[in-house]
Amino acid sequence: MIVLIPAYQPGASLADVARRLRLDAPRLRVVVVDDGSGPGYDAAFRAAVAEDAEVLRYGGNRGKGHALKTGLRHVLARYPGEHVVTADSDGQHSTADIMRVADRLEHGDGALVLGGRRFLGEVPLRSRFGNAVSRRVFQLASGCAVHDTQTGLRGLPAGLLPRLLLVEGERFEYESAVLLDCASSGVRIDEIPIETIYLDQNASSHFRPVADSLRVMRPMLAFALVSFLSFLLDLVALEVLYALTGSLLASVLGARVVSGIANFVANRRVVFRAGGARTMARDAGRYLALALGLVAASYGLLAALTPLGVPLLAAKVLSETALYAVSFQVQRRVVFRRRASASPRRTTHRASLPLLLGRGNLTVGSAIPGVSRKRS
Repeated sequence: MIVLIPAYQPGASLADVARRLRLDAPRLRVVVVDDGSGPGYDAAFRAAVAEDAEVLRYGGNRGKGHALKTGLRHVLARYPGEHVVTADSDGQHSTADIMRVADRLEHGDGALVLGGRRFLGEVPLRSRFGNAVSRRVFQLASGCAVHDTQTGLRGLPAGLLPRLLLVEGERFEYESAVLLDCASSGVRIDEIPIETIYLDQNASSHFRPVADSLRVMRPMLAFALVSFLSFLLDLVALEVLYALTGSLLASVLGARVVSGIANFVANRRVVFRAGGARTMARDAGRYLALALGLVAASYGLLAALTPLGVPLLAAKVLSETALYAVSFQVQRRVVFRRRASASPRRTTHRASLPLLLGRGNLTVGSAIPGVSRKRS
């Protein structure tokens, strides 16, 4: 099993993590990805190599998501069939918890394993706030309850790795996108509690509470915005058509056609990014089936509420709110679902090709001063 550690400008804790794993869990092979830390951090990566870790390096900071994907490509090419446990480089994950996640992954049923912190004791405000917001929004968007959506300690089954390379996102948003993709495709998420460790009030973290929280929640916020704008369009169309025709059924159908077309285009291109003319007809057919089901449900709710004296506008708000989560789940799981290809896409950018140090050949770039080139 592989322990994959993305690292950007790490301190001495990186070598400490590699050392603890080497001593306490020798069956776990450590792979570190340097996310463009620069020459000033050569010593930290030399120390990791000295602890028998492999180090992949590339130029320029590209984000945690890019680093994780680089590591996953390396594992698929060099260690096919191996499970992967991802961990942070700052010492926030104890060896015992890493081994617990590894054991659950090894004896599991293909589920994605999360090491979820419980945020007890002295937790930095930005960490507590960021996770609380992310947790609530994720639950609303996915219908799946996860206590720690931002944890970097995760167990990734070998069979899931090719699919994870297709998940969009290059920075912190990638990890939330992985959770959303798993929730929408039926991959079970298994969360086990781990110790909450923060060193120096999490000063070494590169997570920016506001900017990165918005980036993490982009898909969920985009869907909410598109849904809200479509709702407004539907509401205006409903009022106009009802005033013109006096027919509730015709007004509901006409308003849903107008808002449905706008919603389909926006969700396909902006939210789920399932674009491509080749699948347009398939996606449109599935969306039409969903739309018809939602129209029937919406009409049924309106027909049930308005005779009770509920104003049309209020009844519309109540019915659309009830159907919101259903719409998101079906669109993500069925309508715009993308299937993983048999093999991961190969990157063609030279800057993405890593320099491999320790336990293998030097493939691209120049060596870190003082690190010998090994050959397997």
